[in-house]
Amino acid sequence: MSRIGRQPIPVPSGVNVAIDPGRIMVNGPLGELTQRLPIRMKVEKAEDAIVVSRPTERGEDRALHGLTRTLIANMVEGVTKGFEKRLEIQGVGYRAGLRGTSLELSVGYSHTVVKEPPLGIAFEVPAPNQIVVKGVDKQQVGQIAAEIRKVRPPEPYKGKGIRYEGEYVRRKVGKRA
Repeated sequence: MSRIGRQPIPVPSGVNVAIDPGRIMVNGPLGELTQRLPIRMKVEKAEDAIVVSRPTERGEDRALHGLTRTLIANMVEGVTKGFEKRLEIQGVGYRAGLRGTSLELSVGYSHTVVKEPPLGIAFEVPAPNQIVVKGVDKQQVGQIAAEIRKVRPPEPYKGKGIRYEGEYVRRKVGKRA
């Protein structure tokens, strides 16, 4: 039995969960999320927890069991606490700023790169070399952070670029005279 899949998901007070066949909706203080689920997985709401069970021991069902439970747990966590990804910018003259709600990046191009936040995502710039991406959907927060990093990924010689906070960039020696 999947160790992750069999754990019940605690539902805190203030969070409403609506379960339909093949779909789950989670509503909380930070927002509302909807997710399509595999119809084969059985999702039940107990008193203050959600339990996911699988119909058979086939490989496909075993694989979906833990995934389904984790998706629901991330939805519950997202509408209560939210998710955030932190990025840092390294390089002389490289900086970020906010123009309204959109993120403006000056990272060595002849022009500034402007990223518009999609619905449900917010940007913060606590310092000119730090970016915080916040939202309720874990997948969307990670996707937007990856798109921002892709504007100028860290290069291996000087380490300049946009990287995740705490990311290790392997450095190369370069040309010797």
